Amino acid sequence: MEKKSLEFEVADDHEVWVHDSSVDHRGRSPSRATTGSWKAAMFIILIEFSERLSYFGIATSLMIYLTKVLQEEMKVAAKNANYWMSVTTLMPLLGGFLADGYLGRFSTVVVSTAVYLLGLTVLATTQLAPGLRPDHSPRLHEALFFVAIYLVSVGTGGHKPALESFGADQFDEAHAAERVQKMSFFNWWNCALCSGVLLGVTAIVYAQERLGWGAATVVLAAVMAASLAVFLAGRRSYRYRVPEGSPLTPLLQVLVAAFRKRRLPLPADAAELYEVKPPQSGKKRLLCHTYQLRFLDRAAIVEPGAGEDAFGPWRLATVTQVEETKLVLAMVPIWVCTLPFGMAVAQVSTFFIKQGSVMDRHLGPHFELPPASIFALSAIAMIATVAAYDKALVPYLRRATGGERGISILRRVGIGMAFAIAGMGVAAAVERWRLLSSGSALPSVLWLVPQFALMGVADGFALVGLQEYFYEQVPDGMRSLGIGLYLSVIGAGSFLSSLVITAADLASSRGGRAGWFAKDLNRSRLDLFYWLLACIGAVNLAFYALVATKCSYKQTVRAGRVGDDKSAAGFVAA
Repeated sequence: MEKKSLEFEVADDHEVWVHDSSVDHRGRSPSRATTGSWKAAMFIILIEFSERLSYFGIATSLMIYLTKVLQEEMKVAAKNANYWMSVTTLMPLLGGFLADGYLGRFSTVVVSTAVYLLGLTVLATTQLAPGLRPDHSPRLHEALFFVAIYLVSVGTGGHKPALESFGADQFDEAHAAERVQKMSFFNWWNCALCSGVLLGVTAIVYAQERLGWGAATVVLAAVMAASLAVFLAGRRSYRYRVPEGSPLTPLLQVLVAAFRKRRLPLPADAAELYEVKPPQSGKKRLLCHTYQLRFLDRAAIVEPGAGEDAFGPWRLATVTQVEETKLVLAMVPIWVCTLPFGMAVAQVSTFFIKQGSVMDRHLGPHFELPPASIFALSAIAMIATVAAYDKALVPYLRRATGGERGISILRRVGIGMAFAIAGMGVAAAVERWRLLSSGSALPSVLWLVPQFALMGVADGFALVGLQEYFYEQVPDGMRSLGIGLYLSVIGAGSFLSSLVITAADLASSRGGRAGWFAKDLNRSRLDLFYWLLACIGAVNLAFYALVATKCSYKQTVRAGRVGDDKSAAGFVAA
């Protein structure tokens, strides 16, 4: 009876207080009733909505602005747009590192949002100040324009990784109900994200066309400032993680310790490896030992007959530290395999938009669709995909497979990559048909619906899956950096896209021939470029399937938790 009473007391305490490594706004253990979960996440999702509204209000019109206002050639504009997107999506690596190790996620969001607002203010000034307008001072306008959009890049660099990981931190993985809510969080996070995208590429782009970029940017800055105020208003309901210094240091310690003991034999029994047992481990989750990358296990071997120096952090690591290092190293091939997907995604906001600008965009006799608003098709497709996945597909797969997740994270990513390949193929076919009919009436922009829709579905599977994978599989102390890794897929993909454009242009224009990327889109061969990306993606998907079957997921000491997939064949077996 006493044992049962004690178990009930522990269970009741677990329902009242959150016992992970989070704290409330006063530094105490958070109350489950008054902090976290959806009541806190909604404040966080709102500011993400406003950030995506601003970003896509700028990004989807950037190609048009560079070619029409700054008078850049199409291939130059495409490279500039890709470079900007690359910086914007690679900066989160630095932002995530600072958020996890030094500033904290909440503080990083606040500081980066202020930088973001500064960028929007400079951008509005370049449009509204008479002496800075492009028709008055074109060189000064161009310089300040790039300063403004790269300030937005810096703001995004801290905002994106810190905010998304901060939102996911509001759910306790050790609590059954909140664990299930957390699986839905990434889906509905992306629905809110796409709602911001949808409004950004319709209402904001329409305001840019009718009222000018200056007035539209003022609206974006006002919305961002208001959402920051709402975010700060929810301060008491959040759960916070205290930064503990560089999240990379424990990984380096494991590598150094394993190298120092490289000549020691590995023990036959993994139980002989060093681990700090509860309660000495505090609130830190302990990970189960795995048999991958076993050379790293030497870091957790206690050297026989050694003195106190053998227990130093650069000589001895715990099993959990070793397993965290294994997880990070295992992410490298997955990250590399997703780069061709990032290359395909980069085309949606560059060449897809440019295609639409030279097609018939009239919807009825009195309305002409702005070119950048065509991106709304992709956002709508992603919202529909995520909603259907969360509300229909996952419940069915849970019943069919008996797993909480339905399908594994890496399988979800692979499905999205397959849709992206199909999207590139359809885009190539549509562009070829457009070129063949260029001498007659302009084809309707509605012909672009299939390629935008396929890319939206691809995002709904792959992008959301990558968010979950890089957030959940990194060590708990570097989850903002994990989101930065996910975003860097898009950034590195955009950068690679620029390199492929340069290489394809040089190769196709050799010998005085017309290249694939002429200033006039009707004399370009985007269809061949799309086919090239589709072929790269198809070969890469086969390699990705091979790599994914070798990956295992994070397994905590408490079995049966979300993400504790027992199968190493994450792509084909989970």
